Amino acid sequence: MGLTASQIRQDLNCFGGFGQQGYGYNVVSLYEEIAKILGLDHKLDAILIGVGNLGKAVASHMNFAERGFRLIGLFDSNPSLIGKELSGIKIMDTSELQSFCEERKPTVAILCIPKAAAESLGKRLLDCGIRCFWNFSHYDFTLEYDDVIVENVHLSDSLMTLGYRVNEKLRGSKS
Repeated sequence: MGLTASQIRQDLNCFGGFGQQGYGYNVVSLYEEIAKILGLDHKLDAILIGVGNLGKAVASHMNFAERGFRLIGLFDSNPSLIGKELSGIKIMDTSELQSFCEERKPTVAILCIPKAAAESLGKRLLDCGIRCFWNFSHYDFTLEYDDVIVENVHLSDSLMTLGYRVNEKLRGSKS
């Protein structure tokens, strides 16, 4: 990552003292402290909405438990998906969102839905008490609620960033 040992120590000191000068760090203790900082020491219940290709990939290949989350529900509006299982979880119709959220009280919604559906679905989820979103839709939430946390994931932006960095490296090697 291009960071020095000193930079790492300074960053860790922002969260408290974990090591002793001249002795370094107890790796097990440091690992546990970083896990606490990241919130990995407890699990946040999450639901995923949109079990198309992207949603299937996210549900199947993310190791939620290792990252502090527990995937407890999958939802879609496609009748051909309703009732099927993915990662041991039955896919439910989005019409069941409200009753599911009332019963299970998830903290996080993962949105793998089309942009056109994101705003109205987001408001439905807010009405269900969900205030945290991992958003793969191309809709940037600008909801008027102060207590909403959104992490927008833009795969196309990431791809363009990669292309830029590759081209910069290629230009540099031609000099």
